[in-house]
Amino acid sequence: MNPIVVTGTDTGIGKTVFSAGLTRALGATYWKPVQSGLEEETDSEIVARLSGRPVLPEALKLELPASPHISAEAEGVRIDPQALVLPDIDGPLVIEGAGGLMVPLNEDVTFLDLFARWGAPVVLCARTALGTINHSLLSLMALKARGVPVAGVVFIGEAAPRVERTICEMGEARHLGHLGPIAPLDGDTLAQAFAAIDLAAIRAAMETA
Repeated sequence: MNPIVVTGTDTGIGKTVFSAGLTRALGATYWKPVQSGLEEETDSEIVARLSGRPVLPEALKLELPASPHISAEAEGVRIDPQALVLPDIDGPLVIEGAGGLMVPLNEDVTFLDLFARWGAPVVLCARTALGTINHSLLSLMALKARGVPVAGVVFIGEAAPRVERTICEMGEARHLGHLGPIAPLDGDTLAQAFAAIDLAAIRAAMETA
């Protein structure tokens, strides 16, 4: 089974919470290759807390909460994307990117370049707020232009059926479900919310990509 990559149309849209729910639902291991920002709970710590599943150590942890290439520069290092190789583990693997597709790892390489090299299927997390049609369609266009398999789109936020349908129809992408606000947010409430996610389609993408 191929790994599954979780990316987003922007930062702070809920892809870490989605990654936690997906990791738990698949009985998977989680990996965040690059973590920028260490002052608050990291994405790996959030996923470990919400999923109860194994979490691999980050390949690179950077103090500054900024784009990875800027965070790395602040520490006097340059990220080598060739060193970011897919972990060899037993069972399914959920990988979470940082921010959106065009977030730079260094001055030459973006996360999209990394995803294209890996060739693993991608779930695109899209917020349902104003502006999401543009961001989502551009992200889908970029993924397809690079030949990255797209499992589909998950929508996060208040439901917006007409907007969601527009994105999936125009972007020729599968609608994988919707995660609304979850309160209180814990492992159990997240697992209940995942009843609305098309896990069968995600598993199929992992098996055939």
